[in-house]
Amino acid sequence: MTVTPIAFSGSKLAAPACTLGEGPTYDPATDTAWWFDILGRKLIEYPLETGAARVHALPVMASVLARVDSGRQVIATETGLHLRDTASGRLELITPIEAGTAATRSNDGRVHPCGALWIGTMGKKAETGAGTIYHVARGKVTVLYPGLTIPNAICFSPDGSVAYFADTGSNRMMRVEIDPATALPRGEAALFLEHRGEGGLDGAVCDAAGTIWNARWGAGSIDAYSPEGRHQASLKVPATRSSCPAFVGKAADRLMVTTAQEGMSAEDLANDPDAGSTFLLDHPVKGRFEPEYRL
Repeated sequence: MTVTPIAFSGSKLAAPACTLGEGPTYDPATDTAWWFDILGRKLIEYPLETGAARVHALPVMASVLARVDSGRQVIATETGLHLRDTASGRLELITPIEAGTAATRSNDGRVHPCGALWIGTMGKKAETGAGTIYHVARGKVTVLYPGLTIPNAICFSPDGSVAYFADTGSNRMMRVEIDPATALPRGEAALFLEHRGEGGLDGAVCDAAGTIWNARWGAGSIDAYSPEGRHQASLKVPATRSSCPAFVGKAADRLMVTTAQEGMSAEDLANDPDAGSTFLLDHPVKGRFEPEYRL
């Protein structure tokens, strides 16, 4: 069945455009959205009530943020997990991951309800097979899936029993049964869906009903898939390089979407003037708040 795209309805956030916007998340305790410009080495803080964006410079490329408690966050970077003091911005490396490999960086990742983190790495030039997905729990790092190119779409079912992930290099999304208590796989990963056509599978989130909302890089859209892999909806985004969605708002009922300018020529940018911007979509969703990372 062919899905008719739904025209964009929403707003562009009053925040700087990113070279590679990624890793959006939302802290309901402070009503604040956070996301990264990976290549620009920046962390953007955006209180939704005021819309007054703050840009925090980072010493390393980073791509994923999770709340630890009211005063601390953990961020995944090209050298591993750093503990970040929310007030001062001070960083402390707590869990090295590929810290001695200058050719790779962190990419997509997400915290499981048990407090463990799945985090993907990739080659800085998207080298074939240079990426890996790791499981990190209380500082212990376990290799899950090596030999990937661009790990993406890491998300978990509402009950924590299923994990999804994709390799944008092959446009295949995988599904694997996991232990809800540990987030470790219980068996082999199996093909969930294979995207054919415009764009590539990028970041994803899973809502309270188990629907997977996936950003399609190069197509300017967010696609919804049922837990059975059926394509249910396609929401248009006014920038072609849509990279990752996040549930935001005090009821987690709206989608925020990051985008990118990476790899675009001057002509491309002229034809895609909102590239790199971050958007808030009006389409209602039944989202979930992200769990805290457990040290």
